[in-house]
Amino acid sequence: MPELLLELFSEEIPARMQARGAEDLAKAFASAVAPVLEGAPKPFYGPRRIGLSATLRAEVTTEGKEERGPRTSAPPAALDGFLKKHGATRDMLAEQNGFWVLQKPGATVTAASLVASAMPGLIRGFGWPKSMRWNGPFTWVRPLHRVLCVLDGQVVPFAIEELPGLVSGNETEGHRIMAAHAGKGGAFAVTGLADYEAGLRERFVVPDAQERMRIIEEGMNRLAAAQGVRVVPDKGLLEEVAGLVEWPVPLLGRIDDAFMDLPPELMRTTMRVNQRYFSLVKPDGSAAPFFALVANIAALDGGATLVAGNERVLRARLSDARFFWDQDRKQRLESYLPKLESVVFHAKLGTQGQRVARLVKLARHLAPLVGADAGLAARAAELAKADLASGLVGEFPELQGIIGRYYALHQNEDARVAEAIAAHYRPLGPGDAVPTEPVAIAVALADKLDTLAGFFAVDERPTGSGDPFALRRAALGVIRILRENGLRLRLGEVIGEAFFGFPQAVGETSSPDFGMAVAQEKLRAGYQAPKGSLHPPMVAAFAAGLVDFLAERLRVQLRAEGARHDLVAAAFGAGAEDDFVRLLARADALKALVEGADGPNLLAAYKRAANILRIEEKKDGPHQGAIDAALLAAPEEQALAAALDAAEPAVTASLASENYISAMSALAALRGPLDAFFDRVTVNDPVPELRRNRLRLLARLRAGIDAVADFSRIEG
Repeated sequence: MPELLLELFSEEIPARMQARGAEDLAKAFASAVAPVLEGAPKPFYGPRRIGLSATLRAEVTTEGKEERGPRTSAPPAALDGFLKKHGATRDMLAEQNGFWVLQKPGATVTAASLVASAMPGLIRGFGWPKSMRWNGPFTWVRPLHRVLCVLDGQVVPFAIEELPGLVSGNETEGHRIMAAHAGKGGAFAVTGLADYEAGLRERFVVPDAQERMRIIEEGMNRLAAAQGVRVVPDKGLLEEVAGLVEWPVPLLGRIDDAFMDLPPELMRTTMRVNQRYFSLVKPDGSAAPFFALVANIAALDGGATLVAGNERVLRARLSDARFFWDQDRKQRLESYLPKLESVVFHAKLGTQGQRVARLVKLARHLAPLVGADAGLAARAAELAKADLASGLVGEFPELQGIIGRYYALHQNEDARVAEAIAAHYRPLGPGDAVPTEPVAIAVALADKLDTLAGFFAVDERPTGSGDPFALRRAALGVIRILRENGLRLRLGEVIGEAFFGFPQAVGETSSPDFGMAVAQEKLRAGYQAPKGSLHPPMVAAFAAGLVDFLAERLRVQLRAEGARHDLVAAAFGAGAEDDFVRLLARADALKALVEGADGPNLLAAYKRAANILRIEEKKDGPHQGAIDAALLAAPEEQALAAALDAAEPAVTASLASENYISAMSALAALRGPLDAFFDRVTVNDPVPELRRNRLRLLARLRAGIDAVADFSRIEG
């Protein structure tokens, strides 16, 4: 089958846009030429080009189809308009059921003609995150110089009208500098993918991004091993650098010893953010006095001049970093706090200074709940955001918290306080570790719960299309901290405490709607505050709404882990539950029951009972109240009543002691009596008293099982 090669050659494309641009090009091309496409297009990309190769059928014949026209009784003008629209004549019409029907024959479409007609519009409408306009109305990420489009060795001709002179061809270009030095500069013609790749390699271009990454990684590792050190893995930087070079040449430079006393995180950030250098470490994990860079040329001197130039640049960068490092440490962290009073956290939620006051209060409240010292937790919360006002974090925001830890240690703060300052932002993502030291846990939870409570209170909740304040990430952070540390925390009560940290919540500012949207939604859904709640009904309802959001994130996380999220929903359905560790223990016990020998039959019997009750309660329910033992006529209903008498106190005692395995075992004992009851007893007996008594028996069964979990939410 014919092979198509497409390349769009331009000025340097930003590295972060290349992979997505090539993927979008492949998707758009596949959609445009779907009738002739065989398999998926294979995209490729580099600093000055994106493109694809694809296998196409030479031609395809479309099936004929019918187009119904106007009624046969319609005016002639209607029929003439229909024929004109479809480019047809009267002899192509047939009469069917009072309508004119046009018999349109199938058409043969060649791959070349389909590509030629589709490509101008595809290129013209191609979307980049950012584009530029030059030489007329045409926009592209960077000035577009060539369009290579070859099918089975032949050029597919088309033109871009907005760019006079830009027509498709069979030529591309190699490396700007090295190809010219080798006498192979300028454009060269290709006939297909193999010819294209070979020609580019001869002209010092590695067209495949994955191969460029492999060359970079292997080259750096080889140079590092020769010095007895290793490269710090950085996939994101590796992908970016591979998008900056066409002919990657890894090199190793040396860091001046005068800077090796700087924090390794500071050196690493300076090198990565400003210069796209890779950091290296010694076998013991400490910073090594080297950095790796990637050149885009193979220099005649082996790269010595390039390395020397980059070492000079790095010295200047590290000198700037040292200036901020030295200046910041001349004052204590708390001296930065007044500056936070003028830094807006959010227009509706006050300043960073006000936020610090809330964090201190909430961390102090959380400390005894997570086993932390309240004084240390409050001190860590007070200093946690102070480095935001420092010069170094102003220059490198990525270092917030990390630099605060160094400054806290410098002023002899307790090591637990310093570690909490660094760890309270964590986890930053799925691969990031959670804080495990109690003081750090208290501050990290306070930080995330304050964020969630504040933005939910002003109704800035995530939507299906956006989460601008990263509230889902904050929620997952709370969940991971609780799960991985096995923390028993009543989230509803803690969220209520966070809510009262805002002046809007206690009437200190005019904000009558603060938290109302979430609370009212929960109340409209029938929420009732549990007995013994420490907060007013509206606050309890607000907290319950936020707990629902956290629970949904937990279900999403469990689904991603392959767990049965329906069991979590069933465990939640047993009643208001805001202790996630207890909830998961209940779900685990429920899983053991449902997947055990008695589970499927018990679940089926429960659903049968629930269905009967739902139908009968619409007639004359609810069927609640005491069961009349004298009306238990059949042995099977007597046995079921006796089994319930034994199971109910066992379940209640097990739930009270949080022994969920025992509670599930007590439910499993109902399986035999239930099976026998449904096999031999008619619930809707003609005798009204017997029917009512048996429905009450089923209602008692349903209530007893629902106290453990909502079996109606279990799939299967």
